[in-house]
Amino acid sequence: MAVTYSSTGTKAASQVKLDPEVFGIKDINHKLLNQAYVAYLSNGRLNLAQSKTRGLVRGGGKKPHPQKGTGRARSGSRRNPLWRGGGTIFGPTGYENYTKKLNLKAKRTAIIHALSALNLRDSISVIEDIKLKTPKSSELIKLLVKLNCANKYTLIVVDNVTDELKLASRNLTDVNVTAVKYLNTAKILDSDAVIFSKAALAGLIDWLSPAQKKSKQV
Repeated sequence: MAVTYSSTGTKAASQVKLDPEVFGIKDINHKLLNQAYVAYLSNGRLNLAQSKTRGLVRGGGKKPHPQKGTGRARSGSRRNPLWRGGGTIFGPTGYENYTKKLNLKAKRTAIIHALSALNLRDSISVIEDIKLKTPKSSELIKLLVKLNCANKYTLIVVDNVTDELKLASRNLTDVNVTAVKYLNTAKILDSDAVIFSKAALAGLIDWLSPAQKKSKQV
C-alpha cells in the first residue's frame, strides 16, 4: 500500500495498492542494479579528452643534435614521446566508445527491483494529480512539505510534464521531475522519495507488470 494524497496535498481516505509484481520484489538483484546504473552513466559520458600524438605535436622537423659525438642518446625529432613537450603514447584520442548495452528485459527488471527497494523503505507515495496554479517554486515546495518530502531528494513522476511543473522545479536542486516514459533505474536510485501521479502509476504498471502483458497477449 502507498500513502495517497489529493491534488491539494491532503491525505486521501483510501490508499492505493501497489502491484506486488512491480513494487513487491523481496530478493533485490543488486548486481543488476549496478549494471543498469553504470550503463546509464557511461552512455551519458561526454568523450572530450584528446591528447596529441607525436604526429600532431608542432615542430620536430630538424634533428635535435648530431647522431654521434655528443655523448647523448640518438634522437631524430623533438616530438619524441620520451622528450618533454613531445607526443603522448596511448593517450585518449576522442574516438573512444564508452557506451554499455543492456537489453530491454534487463532494463525493465532493474527498474522493478529499484522500485521494490524503495518501497521496502516506504518511500513511495501517490498523488491524484499535480496541478500548480502558478509556475513558482514556492508553490511546489509547499506541496512537497504536505507530502512529507521536504529536505529529501524527491523524484516526481507524472504522465506528462506541464510547463508550470517544469518551471517550478527548475531551480530546486533536490527535486527531479520526469515523465513516466523516461523513468530509469538511475533516477530511482538517486532519490530518497518518489511521488507518482495516478495516471503515471497506471502507465508504469501497464508497461512493467508481467500480468498485464500476459492478459494482453491472451
